[in-house]
Amino acid sequence: MPANPYLLPFHRVGSQQIGYITSTQFAENIPFKIKRVFWTQGTPAGVERGHHANMATEEVLIALSGSIEVLTDIGREKQEFKLVNAQEGLYIPAMCWTELRFSEGATALCLTSTDFSESDYIRDYNRFLQLAQHLTL
Repeated sequence: MPANPYLLPFHRVGSQQIGYITSTQFAENIPFKIKRVFWTQGTPAGVERGHHANMATEEVLIALSGSIEVLTDIGREKQEFKLVNAQEGLYIPAMCWTELRFSEGATALCLTSTDFSESDYIRDYNRFLQLAQHLTL
C-alpha cells in the first residue's frame, strides 16, 4: 500500500539580526538517502507543473522562496498542501500523483531518492489510477 504525503520540519538556527541557516543535517527528517537535488525557478504564476507520478522515486519538495500549492493523489485519497517557507518540506512518496502551482517568484528545491529516469515517470492520470488501484489490493 502506498505511503501518504506529509509535511516535515527542518532544523533552523540563527536570528533576525544575522539571518538563518536551515539544514537537513538531521537525516532522520528525510525518509530516504538523497541521490539527486534539483530546483525549479522562473515558473510564471498560474502555470501548473507536475501532472505526473513516479513509480519508484520518493521526493521532498521545499519552497525556498514564494509559495507552492501542491495537490497530491495516491489513488484513494487526495490532499492539498501549501508550502510557504523553507523550514518545512513536503514528503512525496513513490506512486503519488502531484500537481503544482507556483506563486510569482517561487523557487522549489527537490530532493529525490533516485537519479532521473524517464521510465520512472507516469504522465497519464488514468494509467496512474490503474496502477495505484493494483497497489491497494
